[in-house]
Amino acid sequence: MRKLVRYLGEYKLESVLGPLFKLLEASFELFVPLVMAQIIDIGIKNRDAAYILKMGGTLILLGVVGLVCALTAQYFAAKASVGFSTALRNDLFAHIGSLSYNEQDKVGTATLITRMTSDINQIQSGMNLALRLLLRSPFVVFGAMVMAFTVDVKAAMVFVVAIPALNVVVFGIMAFSMPLYKKVQRQLDHVTLATRENLTGARVIRAFNRQEDEVIRFDSSNDMLVRFQIFVGKISALMNPLTYVIINLAIVAVVWISGKQVDAGIITQGETVALVNYMSQILVELIKLANLIVSISKALACANRVGMVFEEKSSITDPAPGEVKRTEAFGAKVCFRQVDFQYQGAKEDSLSGIDFTVERGQTIGIIGGTGSGKSSLVNLIPRFYDVREGAVLVDGRDVREYPLQELRRKIGVVPQKAVLFQGTLRENMQWGKKDATDEEIYRALEIAQALEFVKSKEKGLELAIGQNGKNLSGGQRQRLTIARALVRQPEILIMDDSASALDFATDARLRKAIREGTQGMTVFIVSQRATTIRNADLILVLDDGQLVGRGTHQQLLQDCEIYREICLSQLSKEEVQ
Repeated sequence: MRKLVRYLGEYKLESVLGPLFKLLEASFELFVPLVMAQIIDIGIKNRDAAYILKMGGTLILLGVVGLVCALTAQYFAAKASVGFSTALRNDLFAHIGSLSYNEQDKVGTATLITRMTSDINQIQSGMNLALRLLLRSPFVVFGAMVMAFTVDVKAAMVFVVAIPALNVVVFGIMAFSMPLYKKVQRQLDHVTLATRENLTGARVIRAFNRQEDEVIRFDSSNDMLVRFQIFVGKISALMNPLTYVIINLAIVAVVWISGKQVDAGIITQGETVALVNYMSQILVELIKLANLIVSISKALACANRVGMVFEEKSSITDPAPGEVKRTEAFGAKVCFRQVDFQYQGAKEDSLSGIDFTVERGQTIGIIGGTGSGKSSLVNLIPRFYDVREGAVLVDGRDVREYPLQELRRKIGVVPQKAVLFQGTLRENMQWGKKDATDEEIYRALEIAQALEFVKSKEKGLELAIGQNGKNLSGGQRQRLTIARALVRQPEILIMDDSASALDFATDARLRKAIREGTQGMTVFIVSQRATTIRNADLILVLDDGQLVGRGTHQQLLQDCEIYREICLSQLSKEEVQ
């Protein structure tokens, strides 16, 4: 939490004024029992209506001034806490965006969503309450005790015993409940994960008629969350009855002692009422403090969880200025030199001994079975992951020596899963190039075989795209993501199995258009289809993370058994040749 307090830097004034006005309100509140004592001892005793009205007006004035102070404090506290959470959420979002795939995979999407939403909301709520009550409640408690001593020392000794006993109860329960709230938030991650999977996979769940199974799975996760919440709630619920017992015993003691003092003529009836009122104020403030401590416990637990995300540092960063060195690779556009790659936490390499060179303007086909490492290989070129051993070079420089923006400006990526964003078609295409003209966008759509269906929608580039492109078919989404990459006019185009939803005729037209419309562009095509990559200048065959074949279609048919088996399983003997 200490690391996050810096987000209050822009709200130092509000962070001071909020508690200050609360202390002013509390100060006026502490005078109320004394005014009541005067009303009883003078006004009521002497039946002086004018005095009662005068002191009653004083009570109203104290109440109005206290209300103004309370509203002012609430305004400043709200401004500071909302500004704090806004800045924190913005920085957390930016930090998550800076993390590499390794860190995002490690933390998990559901957990990151919970940190961004529920956790920061809890921190905001805890910060608001802390600014308003963290100083006020202790001030009233000890202020009431001091004021009690000004009334009668003997009766006030009850306060000296009661307040430490109450603190033991309150802070003891807080110390026990705080770790439990961390468990609650962790379980909330599991519920969020189950919810996210059900929402994103709704079609698959219905297709396999697994709705009831998913309901059972969600209920199990949710029930666990409820059990945790009930358990910690029971612990926290002990606070009210225990504090009430202590306070009421203290009130009995105050009445007993002050009653004897009244009989002896040492104090008055009004002062006895004032002592009881001060004890009641302590009760009210300790109940507030108890609720505050519960909220702060949740906020601290959530702050630690958010802090853990900030502690995750990206393993892929820009090189230091002195680390930039230029190495030559004989004019090659892309070069893999004895590359070994392993995912974080994996026991074995996903790629091993990968070594090949790609010349500028070549089309490279990459084929292999599921899990053979095709996507892993192309993800190393834009440096989404770093190699374990060896080096990946682009234009003669190790990708680790490039500033990330400079490297990725050279590369257009069409991911395996087509991802579009809510907005217009033009806005989605300009993800590839911010200042792309309509002419450039239409040219990219034409190459990607998407122009025909875009024109059929009759809205042109103002076509509304739903969230994740839900209002388009799978093939349409894939063609638009290809067009988005082509708008950038990259030096290197990576298509990671991005035409799997296209029919063979459209796929063939797409490959022809890319070959004719991307002169000088180095193209990597990852595919499960032999027809998609058969005309590539160089075909790489992967099997279990190893490069088992390289060459043209005809060369591999003769020299690579795995490639020959793939082709024979998909094509007729006439088509293979």
